[in-house]
Amino acid sequence: MPHDIDQTFLALPLRALADAALARARALGAEHADFRLERVRGASWRLRDGRPAGSSDSTDLGYAVRVVHGGAWGFASGVDLTMGAAAKVASQAVEMAKLSARVIAAAGSDERVELAEEPVHADRTWVSSYEIDPFDVPDAEKGALLAEWSARLLRADGVAHVDASLMAVHENKFYADTAGTVTTQQRVRVHPQLTAVAVDASTGEFDSMRTIAPPVGRGWEYLTGTGWDWDAELERMPELLAEKMRAPSVRPGSYDLVVDPSNLWLTIHESIGHATELDRALGYEAAYAGTSFATFDQLGKLAYGSPIMNVTGDRTAEHGLATIGYDDEGVAAQSWDLVKDGRLVGYQLDRRIARLTGLGRSNGCAFADSPGHVPVQRMANVSLAPEPGGLSTEDLIGGVERGIYVVGDRSWSIDMQRYNFQFTGQRFFRIENGRLTGQLRDVAYQATTTDFWGSMEKVGGPQTYVLGGAFNCGKAQPGQVAAVSHGCPSALFHGVNILNTTQEAGR
Repeated sequence: MPHDIDQTFLALPLRALADAALARARALGAEHADFRLERVRGASWRLRDGRPAGSSDSTDLGYAVRVVHGGAWGFASGVDLTMGAAAKVASQAVEMAKLSARVIAAAGSDERVELAEEPVHADRTWVSSYEIDPFDVPDAEKGALLAEWSARLLRADGVAHVDASLMAVHENKFYADTAGTVTTQQRVRVHPQLTAVAVDASTGEFDSMRTIAPPVGRGWEYLTGTGWDWDAELERMPELLAEKMRAPSVRPGSYDLVVDPSNLWLTIHESIGHATELDRALGYEAAYAGTSFATFDQLGKLAYGSPIMNVTGDRTAEHGLATIGYDDEGVAAQSWDLVKDGRLVGYQLDRRIARLTGLGRSNGCAFADSPGHVPVQRMANVSLAPEPGGLSTEDLIGGVERGIYVVGDRSWSIDMQRYNFQFTGQRFFRIENGRLTGQLRDVAYQATTTDFWGSMEKVGGPQTYVLGGAFNCGKAQPGQVAAVSHGCPSALFHGVNILNTTQEAGR
């Protein structure tokens, strides 16, 4: 059922504050100004062996004014919800722009901030797709469900400990700018997670297994049957964990891999999502988040992967964590190609970078994680397209003579150019003559980005497609976090280098 914007948020003096701030910015000569008021409520609940282990619930409410004045950025924020305070914050933003302009001139640069054109979106409202706001559910009910799930796992043979957690966010955002765009938005997202731990009392050896259910842009209904089969996952986990404890260590070498979406989403995030952020590729994040091997001169030229590789940036996917109606520069949500038929054809852009590089309109990738932070270029939902009519995961496995089936994400490592990497997982299954023949331990796959995606021989059909993701993608200075999803099917990769993590650690 579609939701309306919370009345308590709409009761705030949104337009009056925006009018006061934007009028002051205009009067002080700003070429552009935007006003953003946010209320972000985030909460978490944690259980250890079925007993409460901690919780948090906080709300961040405030507003920000960003200006372009004299060809330079200015930014300031405040929490006093009065017209006079909003106008003062706008004045502070202009003063900051003047200071920035002097610093830029002293450095000998003549670069000016100019923004790509965007149609005016007046009085637009957008609400994400969910049924039950998790904050409308009593905390006792949340805790009871997590405790019941924990008890199920603890009753199973071999499970020594269980950690359970739930994170939830309810985000409201009002935006207005001097061009006339006015948007009001509401987003809800949840991340439930359970981890079972097994301990061999005779040897002291232990291992763990985590649920592979992804975080999603849904509500409480995600935990009660819509979008994920929790009963099936919890039923299988103890048996899979026991098998993992008995599994042999992998023998390093070259293997064909069938990678499940529950693992592949993270590889997409690190090796494609970050690498196609154009501010990173141009060097603007070099001091902290790194650069990219997919440099701007490679646009339209770089062979990113095999010809069956098609990747989109998408701000519109239903239930996506980075799905919005409008970004923090008033740009409407879009979907666009990043990699087409294996070739780099696009980047993720904000309005300044789009204008600076001559790429036309922004594709809506400006985002700030709080009212006190300036918008920066952030990742869209970056997703690998399935093959229409493509194979099932079982059929992909059936075509492998000697390989490994990879399920669930765990640890990872990648260099600052997003090129050399290695990834581990939750579960690894040996494939022999098209059949799964038991689990393996201590597995990591290692490659360069272009070699890995170039080795992709088959992608599964839409029936294998899952939208994975994370709440905590980090970037910028001061640091910001953003939630982002990555959809993908199961996929088959040929001849990937497999490391034994215990042997690597001993070197």
